[in-house]
Amino acid sequence: MSTQIKWLDDIILPERTADLGLLEGIEVASYPSSSLCLLCKGGRMLCGKLRCPVIAKAQSLAKYGQMLDSDVVDGSTPPGVFVGRMGYPRVYIGPMVPPYHGDTEILDTPEMWMGKSIEQIIDYRFSLIRGKARASVYDAQSGGGLLEKLQELAMGVHPADSQVTFTKKPRKILSLSEETQPFGPSAPLKSFRTSHVSVDKRIEKAYYDGDLKAAEAFWGLYRKGVLVTRIQRALSIGMFGVGQRRKLVPTRWSITAVDSGLSLRLVDEIKQHETIDEYRVYSFRNLDNIFVAILMPERWSFEWIEAWFPKTTWNVDGTAPALMGDYESYGGRTTYASVGGCYYSTRLAAAERLSMERRQASALVLREIHPGYIVPVGVWNVRESVRSTLKTQPAKFDVLQKALGYASSKLTIPLRKWIENSVMLKQALFQKKITDFLHGDRN
Repeated sequence: MSTQIKWLDDIILPERTADLGLLEGIEVASYPSSSLCLLCKGGRMLCGKLRCPVIAKAQSLAKYGQMLDSDVVDGSTPPGVFVGRMGYPRVYIGPMVPPYHGDTEILDTPEMWMGKSIEQIIDYRFSLIRGKARASVYDAQSGGGLLEKLQELAMGVHPADSQVTFTKKPRKILSLSEETQPFGPSAPLKSFRTSHVSVDKRIEKAYYDGDLKAAEAFWGLYRKGVLVTRIQRALSIGMFGVGQRRKLVPTRWSITAVDSGLSLRLVDEIKQHETIDEYRVYSFRNLDNIFVAILMPERWSFEWIEAWFPKTTWNVDGTAPALMGDYESYGGRTTYASVGGCYYSTRLAAAERLSMERRQASALVLREIHPGYIVPVGVWNVRESVRSTLKTQPAKFDVLQKALGYASSKLTIPLRKWIENSVMLKQALFQKKITDFLHGDRN
C-alpha cells in the first residue's frame, strides 16, 4: 500500500475491516506539495472544512473498490455513458456500470439527488465503473461498433443488465485534492455487452431524424417532458443534429450546451409576457449552500452571484468570502459567462419558473457556499437547488428595499457586499429611469 495513504487505513476504517485490506490497490492521483492532508490525517481539520473530503472519497472508494476483484464487471447500468474531453477531438468514451445488479437509476440521475447527503452523492459517483475507449468526435457521423451500443444505451429509460470487460483491472484512484469531483474507478475497455434496453421512443425518434437540428431536437424533447440529464446524455454521445454534422460532445460541454440552449428558448418566450406585480424573495438550503432568488417587476434581465467562503474549493486560503458573478440585460449575452456552467443552469431554472407562470421579471440569484460543501459535486447541484428554491413559497413586497431586507435575513454576507458585486442591484438602487423624469415633469 502506498505510504502516502497508509494513514487512511488507520483512520477511516474500523480495525476489523482494515485487516481485510480493503484499501489495497488505491492509488494517489496527485499530491500537491502544499497539501496539509498527510499532516492532518483527517483528524485535525487543518483545512478548515467541517468534514475531511479525502476521507469521504476514500470511504466510498474502499466500499465499492472491494467489489472489483477481476477485469470483468457485471451490473445494471443506470443507464450511464461518458464522453471525456482530454485529447479532443480524439476523446475517451464508454459505459458506466456499477459492480452490482438492481434498480440503479438514481446513480446517474441528478434530478433524484435532492435531499441526499453529500456522502450519498459521493457514493453514487464512486459506484460507477467507467470503461474507456478512444474515439474521434466525428465518429458520430458514421456510427458503428461500440458507439452504436452506447447510443442505444443513452436512449434507455430503465437500468439495463450489462457486462464490461477491461484490458486490465480498473484503477482505484484517490485524489488528495479537494478540488476534484468524485469519479469511480476506470480502465481501458475490451468489450461491452448489454441486454434488455428499454428505449425512450421520444429520444429514438429524434435520433433517427437526420434532418433535425440538435437545438431543435433537445428543445422538442424538453417540451415532451424528457429529463434534462437524459437530453444532455444523448447530445453527448452524438445522437442529435443533421446527419453529416453530428459530433460527440464531451459530457461537461453537453451539460452547459443544453442548459444554455433551453434557457434561451424559454427567455424568448417569457419576454412576450407581462411582468410580475411585486418583488418576490425565495430561499433554500442544500448541502451547506444557501440560495436566495429575488424576482423584480421589471423586464427580463438576469444575474447570478456566488460567494465561496474561506476553506471551500475556490477559496481555500482566503480570509473572507470571495464573490463572483455574471449578468445579462434584456438583450442577452454575447460572451461565455466567466463563472461557467452554473450561470446557465441557474438561468434555466429561473426561466422555467417564469415560463410556468407566463410572466417575465428581472431575476437575481445569490448563492453562499459554506465549508460543509466539502467537494464540488457538479453543475446539476445548482440547477436542481435553484429549481427547488423557486418552488418554495416566496415572501412578497411592494418595494425593493423591503425585499432586500428580507433577503439579507436569509444570508450571512452583509447586503452591502452583494450590492457592491451586483450590476442589477446597482441599477435598481442608484440608476435613474426615464419614468422618474417623466413623473417629475408631471409634478
